[in-house]
Amino acid sequence: MNSKFLGTGVALVTPFNSDLSVNHEALTNIVNFNIDNGVEYLVICGTTAESVTITKEEKQAVIATVTQAANGRVPLVLGIGGNNTALVVNEIETTNFTGIDAILSVSPYYSKPTQEGMYQHFKAIANVCPVDIILYNVPGRTSRNMDVDTTLRLATEFSNIIAVKEAGNNMSQYLQLIKNKPEGFLVISGDDDLALAVTLAGGAGVISVIGQAYPEAFSNMIRLGLNGDAKAAYKLHYRLLDVIDYIFEENNPAGIKSVLEALNLCADHVRLPVVPASSDLKSRIKSFVNAF
Repeated sequence: MNSKFLGTGVALVTPFNSDLSVNHEALTNIVNFNIDNGVEYLVICGTTAESVTITKEEKQAVIATVTQAANGRVPLVLGIGGNNTALVVNEIETTNFTGIDAILSVSPYYSKPTQEGMYQHFKAIANVCPVDIILYNVPGRTSRNMDVDTTLRLATEFSNIIAVKEAGNNMSQYLQLIKNKPEGFLVISGDDDLALAVTLAGGAGVISVIGQAYPEAFSNMIRLGLNGDAKAAYKLHYRLLDVIDYIFEENNPAGIKSVLEALNLCADHVRLPVVPASSDLKSRIKSFVNAF
């Protein structure tokens, strides 16, 4: 089993200044805050990072900032995905993977490929990728679920496909993956609200959004889950439950950026078409942060 991705990974936001340029100082602070408080690995330029509105040059600068701040202390995962297979393959072939341990690659969105189309997409990626691959199934954003059989087919046929970040909010699908996966393949929760239940059922932990705001509590919760201590883990889970609901109530990453602003880690600036959290949601988030 690839133990470097056991536990809690966090899908980092991209902090912005008021002019919507990348705030590298805030990004460095968030990286240090998470590593100092016990997360196991970091995900750079995933969907939570507003990756679809980040330029190629900005992505390179973000990678450099996170790599420098992390300084080899934790594994790093880089988001490289899309719905144009040839472009994804080209990005992989032209990326410098120094300091990067794996990629997180979302299943193709908008195009609505068949299961065979998804398989062929990831086959093309697996054939060129020099680092490990974590598949990412998030049907709420892609509009097409990657079936259990497709994930298991990829897991079985390609040794560099080592895990899936499953974010379908479907406990039955999680359990089928955990039950039938090949030895050593990781089933990672992409749903913060289900992360503990998935871990207790035999999952490998989580790639979390809220974890970057509460890294100590969230990563402790997952470690307790990996050790089978459900009672202690659920105490932490229930403490965090309201804020998990809040950050997905309107939009991710507007919600998490509002939490990070309340924690004085970064401003809540986002790029269109995402807009900041409403004043009502911000008020409830601030109350939670102050009481936690």
